[in-house]
Amino acid sequence: MSSSLPQIVIYSTAVCPYCVAAKNFLKSQGREWTEVRVDLDLEERRKMIDLARRTSVPQIFVGDVHVGGYDDMMALHRAGRLLPLLDGQASGGAA
Repeated sequence: MSSSLPQIVIYSTAVCPYCVAAKNFLKSQGREWTEVRVDLDLEERRKMIDLARRTSVPQIFVGDVHVGGYDDMMALHRAGRLLPLLDGQASGGAA
């Protein structure tokens, strides 16, 4: 596996079952991520809204690709497009 895997960033809050579900799924895939708590840092919350154009959490990014929330990530996984994206083999985004 390449050492240049795209960075995974999850914008989350402390009380967010979908954030926990997203992290549990990524953990089950053997992935590591950076978690940005938007409930603790209003500047990071503004950054997340600017990047994602959404106010809900989680907001998940793989490299420069905005995957979306947990449901979006799982839909991408069911379509067979998440793991290649995580492995740096696909650009992601809408088909």
